[in-house]
Amino acid sequence: MARLSAKHLTGLKVLLHLAGFLPLFWLMLSINQGWFSADPAKDIQHFTGRMALKLLLATLLVTPLARYSKYPLLIRVRRLLGLWCFAWATLHLASYAVLELGINNLGLLAAELISRPYLTLGIISWFILLLLTLTSSQQAQRKLGKRWQMLHNAIYLVLILAPIHYLWSVKTFSPQPWIYAVIALILLSCRYKKLRQWRR
Repeated sequence: MARLSAKHLTGLKVLLHLAGFLPLFWLMLSINQGWFSADPAKDIQHFTGRMALKLLLATLLVTPLARYSKYPLLIRVRRLLGLWCFAWATLHLASYAVLELGINNLGLLAAELISRPYLTLGIISWFILLLLTLTSSQQAQRKLGKRWQMLHNAIYLVLILAPIHYLWSVKTFSPQPWIYAVIALILLSCRYKKLRQWRR
């Protein structure tokens, strides 16, 4: 089996940064060219939300992939994917606040997040991602010690809440949210033993 070198890892990080950025370029191009449907606000919200969910799943796929492929250096791309996940989740939240409510009605955001349960799940997920992003550096890891791992286990709560948020937000049947939910369940099952220890 070929060894994953630091040079290969750098190339992989470049590709992953492109994977996080290029959809943003496509999104701006789609807005400019009018490629969305008659309800572009919803399309933008769903696109940004799906990107955040894809990157969440990719982030959580890194650990089992590194273990079973015997490429431990892969762990070093996990933070990169997590940061892109938070960036897209923030775009998702911003697109709802600005495009759905409007800049002049941002004061209604708190009431909307509380009154609509699927939005409540979404904002809880976003706040957890914010906390994990702020404590994702090596400096924070050294400062928090053993508590760092306990804190970052909260990502599994996001893995549960985010697909439910997506399923709940879709008004008509679509296979996409179910596909994401199934993948999330598979990833959770891969971490079953760890989750049991966490409960204890």
